[in-house]
Amino acid sequence: MLHVIGHTLEESLRLFPFLLAAYILMEYVEHHMGDKTLRAIQASGRFGPVIGSVAGIVPQCGFSAMAANLYSGGIITIGTLMAIFLSTSDEMLPVFLSWQASPALIGKILAMKVAIAAVVGFAVDFIWRKRYNHRREEIHIPHTGGHDHCCCGNGIFRSALSHTLKIFLFILIVSFCLNLVIEVYGHDRLAGLLMGRPVVGSLIAALVGLIPNCAASAVIAQLYLEGTLTLGAMMSGLLTATGVGLVVLFRAHRSLYKDLTITLMLYAVSVASGWLIDMVGIFG
Repeated sequence: MLHVIGHTLEESLRLFPFLLAAYILMEYVEHHMGDKTLRAIQASGRFGPVIGSVAGIVPQCGFSAMAANLYSGGIITIGTLMAIFLSTSDEMLPVFLSWQASPALIGKILAMKVAIAAVVGFAVDFIWRKRYNHRREEIHIPHTGGHDHCCCGNGIFRSALSHTLKIFLFILIVSFCLNLVIEVYGHDRLAGLLMGRPVVGSLIAALVGLIPNCAASAVIAQLYLEGTLTLGAMMSGLLTATGVGLVVLFRAHRSLYKDLTITLMLYAVSVASGWLIDMVGIFG
């Protein structure tokens, strides 16, 4: 047990300064680009899936929640909503940066998310055959229980530090549980259970991604970087990881049937994408 605790602290503390630096950068980008991104999405029209897929990869406060509200208000199409949900990165990027993953790997993963999100967004709009609503009204976006810095006047550093501490604590707990399982079960056996069964790995990771918490994507990214998940399984989890987006959709939208359909489509597309990535053998 002492070995597990020591190993967990050593791993987690090593990540802290990199997490903090990543969140400071993200806070700066969000504070200076958030409103512009939202206006671009509202004005995107039939090209919404493209704009949404690109905007979604930038970790922004409650961005998926904003998209759910815009869709519920008839401002964006269902395809644009799907594109934003699929491309939303949440905590994946800071975790990759904190592990000092290669820029080339990060770029390829983000590019895959954008490509999948855009293609699926256009396909859903085409199949759904839903007319785009051109209303340009202001929508009040309530606090969704996501990142605390959305609705308070904290400075960039204080908000970044607060967010870093929360994710760090979550990672610390998950790392301890994972290290304990590895200590008892064995890393090779655990990795073989998921790595040797990419189909099962994608199904499980996609379910984890649906958890309405931004930290779910952090766990999925960490498991991939530790060699426990295949690339395809990780992508399945990251594609379903919308943070609190689905929660806001079910609360703000008035059609349970459509909300469930969107959720099922999100899960099915994510799992299928993971299977295809592993089958094709992208990145080796």
